[in-house]
Amino acid sequence: MRNIKLLIRKYGFLSLILLIVVIVGGVFGRKFYTEDKKVEEEIWKPSVEMKSSEIITTEDTNLETSTDSTYWVIPQAEDCFILDEEKQQLQNKALSAAESVSEIYKDIEIVDISSYSSGITEFTREQRKAVVKKLGENGFVSVEEDTNMQNYEAIETFYTEYLNGQDSMVTIFKVHRDGLIGAITFIYRKDKLQTYYVGVRWKEGGIPEIQGTSISDIAEIKLTEKGYFIYSYKTIIAHASLRQYFRVKPLSDDCRELTKKYISGLSYVNYNMLVTNWDSSNVEDILMPCMYEDIYRIHTGENLRTENQEIPAEQYENIMTTYFPVSIEQLRKHCGYIEDSASYPYEMIYASPYPPFGEVIDYTENANGTITLMVDGVWSDYNSDCAFTNQIVVQPFEDGTFKYLSNSIEQKELELPPIVRTKR
Repeated sequence: MRNIKLLIRKYGFLSLILLIVVIVGGVFGRKFYTEDKKVEEEIWKPSVEMKSSEIITTEDTNLETSTDSTYWVIPQAEDCFILDEEKQQLQNKALSAAESVSEIYKDIEIVDISSYSSGITEFTREQRKAVVKKLGENGFVSVEEDTNMQNYEAIETFYTEYLNGQDSMVTIFKVHRDGLIGAITFIYRKDKLQTYYVGVRWKEGGIPEIQGTSISDIAEIKLTEKGYFIYSYKTIIAHASLRQYFRVKPLSDDCRELTKKYISGLSYVNYNMLVTNWDSSNVEDILMPCMYEDIYRIHTGENLRTENQEIPAEQYENIMTTYFPVSIEQLRKHCGYIEDSASYPYEMIYASPYPPFGEVIDYTENANGTITLMVDGVWSDYNSDCAFTNQIVVQPFEDGTFKYLSNSIEQKELELPPIVRTKR
């Protein structure tokens, strides 16, 4: 217990928890695959050249303080070219930006976790959006995970100056889920790239204070034509992403909502739904026991829990026949139906490293009531915001449910993930 207290005092409670989660996550993964699939998934990656600076390392990290952001576990730059007076100016800028939105935090309940960090008991999506909007109105580049970046033109200017070999810097204010604000400044100077991160936490009454700072070397940056700012650290900690990213150019609210409802939570690598051309005539080709877990989460908004690693057939068949043009007979033939217990097996799967994700970039409302979604596969870890393109047709219903009717996929910047082979 004494050792734990010392660790908390040294690193802060949230960083300690984050490190534990990273280690445990690397061992167990978000999901679990069968062993033969695990081998297939982990050894495959797109055919892209990786620079030596991008190889995952396990160097020790130099933690100055704590936050929920992974910036605190990225190794610190050994040769910092940012002047002390510039650091102070950036800290003052972060505090000034935070003070400009302090009214939103005034009545938020703050919970002290340790002497180094504090958390907000509840910070809603609407509150995060309000902070981003207010920061934008005050002239700052600001963003959160579900909101278009404000004043993104500053990123474009920074990137142009970088390409022209001009010294430049730009600061992005990111609002985290827990309400903490991270000010990430990208600096290009003398042919080198670094980030200076300033974390801002909150005290009672909406009073901001500096939580800590972090300096890291950047290996490369890329601003795609579509509008993704993708960057990588020179040293990448084990189990972290190969690259980080911001969506710079705006995406319509309709596309964001369609992505959230129909695409978020689906996998390109765990099963074949998104990497196979299919419709009602060959839907059996995509039926796999493991896909049920993600469809269940989309349907209920909750994680799947089972008894004895089995799923009651009535529940399984009701959900799957709602969301796919399949019959009970097809499900029982291809998804491992257990007749003795009238159930289906819960197939555990291992998470594949660095998976892509889909986002709706356009859509068509068809005369028959269906919607055709144009979906880009974003694979930022391999430097692509359009690795491949899907056309997915869905049929929405009045009760809020819907049915996936078909999928077609076209390879673009990267080769497609492999078809997952199953034992039948």
